Amino acid sequence: MTTVHSDLLVHERVLLERGEVVVGIDEVGRGALAGPMIVGAVVLTNATAPPASLNDSKLLTPMQREALEDPLRIWAADWSVGSVSAAEIDAWGLRLALAVAATRALDALRVRPSVALIDGSFNLLRAPQDIRFGVEAAPELTYRTLSASTIVKGDQRCASIAAASVLAKVRRDRLMVELDRHFAEYGWSSNKGYGAKRHMEAIQRFGQTVHHRHSWHLPEMITN
Repeated sequence: MTTVHSDLLVHERVLLERGEVVVGIDEVGRGALAGPMIVGAVVLTNATAPPASLNDSKLLTPMQREALEDPLRIWAADWSVGSVSAAEIDAWGLRLALAVAATRALDALRVRPSVALIDGSFNLLRAPQDIRFGVEAAPELTYRTLSASTIVKGDQRCASIAAASVLAKVRRDRLMVELDRHFAEYGWSSNKGYGAKRHMEAIQRFGQTVHHRHSWHLPEMITN
């Protein structure tokens, strides 16, 4: 059983008490074979307690995540999501595409954060400057110098990151259910574009769609 930190605002509170505007950032869809990658951003300006059931989105059921969506929108000072398509991931590579999605998420905010808390071990707002794939230029990473801290398992330790995780997951799941209506043979309404057996078998039988990440050489992954 996963232990969740008893005070989900412990990191945010320190920053808020010194006058910072905090944004929590997390991504969903990084390991999927198809569909977009989405980064959520949730801004806090005070340490009001989050909804009681808030947790890492991976530890919640779809129904629990859906039920949290409206309470989280009300609780947050601001929130947004940014996405990159499978084609953009192919063009820019995963790290740069993540940074672009995070940049788009922050661009969509009305409340400007002064510091970011980011799930994981690397800063999603940055990418090595020499990472470039294909001929399509990536947008400028305008928040690469924003003050930021990375927190491993931050989606279980920080309310703002957990909220970003839930809102991004809800948005991506809905998009995959919508895509499933046009590509039902891949089972995206249930597997959400990840490497489930039905999805892998459909790739072998029907090939890849425009929503698959072609740079991942999926047919080779399946046969090897």
